[in-house]
Amino acid sequence: MKMVVAIIKPFKLDEVREALSTKNVSGVTVTEVKGFGRQKGHTQMYRGSEYVIDFLPKVKLEVAVTDEQLEGVITTICEIANTNQIGDGKIFVHDLDQVVRIRTGETGNDAI
Repeated sequence: MKMVVAIIKPFKLDEVREALSTKNVSGVTVTEVKGFGRQKGHTQMYRGSEYVIDFLPKVKLEVAVTDEQLEGVITTICEIANTNQIGDGKIFVHDLDQVVRIRTGETGNDAI
């Protein structure tokens, strides 16, 4: 089992969620985050004054998947979240040692 963590642009969230549902992904945790990578933020004008935005808004998706689903989920996120512009995001994959569904006590792949 794997935990896929994807950092994407906020306006791509609905498209990615819909695409993941077609891959039989049953649950996604979404967190609004801020950060920067190679973009290093940007400057904006507000009421005639220039100011720097160091951290840009992003969305963090966390998806627990079986080993069989992993490549399909990564491919789907890459295809849908891609805008061919800097700041499209990154995907991180972590091993999951154990998963337990609290309500039923199911473990492993059955809990996902």
